[in-house]
Amino acid sequence: MDITVHRFDELTDSLRGAWHQAMDASPEYANPFLAPEFAIGIGRYRSGARVAVLREDGEPVGFFPYERNAFGVGRAIGLGLSDCQALVHRPGVSWDTRDLLRACGLSIFEFDHLVQVQEPFGAYVTGTFASPVLDVKPGDGDYAQWLRGAYPGLAKTVLKKERRLGRDLGDVRFIFDERDPRALRTLMQWKSAQYRRTGRMDRFSRPWIVDLVDYLFHVREEHFTGVLSVLYAGERPVAAHFGPRSSTVLAAWFTAYDPELRYYSPGLIMHLRLAEAAARHGVTLVDMGRGDKEYKDWLKTRELRVGEGFASRPHPVATAHRLWRRPVRGLRNTVLAHPQLREPADRLLKTVGNLRTSGGPGSGGAGPRTR
Repeated sequence: MDITVHRFDELTDSLRGAWHQAMDASPEYANPFLAPEFAIGIGRYRSGARVAVLREDGEPVGFFPYERNAFGVGRAIGLGLSDCQALVHRPGVSWDTRDLLRACGLSIFEFDHLVQVQEPFGAYVTGTFASPVLDVKPGDGDYAQWLRGAYPGLAKTVLKKERRLGRDLGDVRFIFDERDPRALRTLMQWKSAQYRRTGRMDRFSRPWIVDLVDYLFHVREEHFTGVLSVLYAGERPVAAHFGPRSSTVLAAWFTAYDPELRYYSPGLIMHLRLAEAAARHGVTLVDMGRGDKEYKDWLKTRELRVGEGFASRPHPVATAHRLWRRPVRGLRNTVLAHPQLREPADRLLKTVGNLRTSGGPGSGGAGPRTR
């Protein structure tokens, strides 16, 4: 196995084509977060972004995107933003993890959404977690008929709220692939306010993330397209979602709604409209990402498993990083796994968020990363 490391501006068309072929060869790698286009987007704004290309007999057979800091600490490309991580490779390819890290100049590699089929990383996984997904297929007739067939328990309530929304504000309409950048700005403003209101770290307070989303919004490729979907009532945007899609998989990423209209359940309406429209546009799977949310329990058809952990080789920097990061992840996972702890934690974060948005004590702080 020959391994070479490249910046993303060095990724040739032939290497991108080989990466796409590796994605197409295995359904586990169909997620758009595993496409070179996503990694290239991260590489535009993160100076430490690199890709290791694995070759057998001179042919590229695997692609390992990652980020590296000056101390040799590595992490999955877009860690904290990406809901799917892997070394994308052709079927049958294997590698030695320590040799890979050495070739990349890494003492340690941190991941938190690793696909389960990555056997060479298996010894380094510290925990696996459910990642809910929704298998979708086009229905017969219109949206209402699809909803009644797919979610009979939700259909009556959701359709009633949609009708009320239409009576109060104007005809409800849904655009699956909205190309108006003003709608994207509205979504980011809503999401930023939601982060601050709930005490979470505001991703959109970071200019590079705003620029990344703007960039990905304009990518239109087979293996990666930035899709902005918007629910309107009359001419007023009510809820919106932005996420990447491949030819068959749509990743649920950033969803937000107008908080003034929360009593109409616009977020749930948005997700249901999105699933129905995605099926009509060729998507077969909506990946909702790791994490416990009530709407995911309502919508999911099954769960994938993703892993988190630290792949490492003997090195003092690796030891120090693991000692620092592992307790933080362990505490977070303990809270998320126990509702009796999660609810008080959410209340505390919302209190902090209220203080922050009102300019009270602690308004300069930042909550943990979560979407």
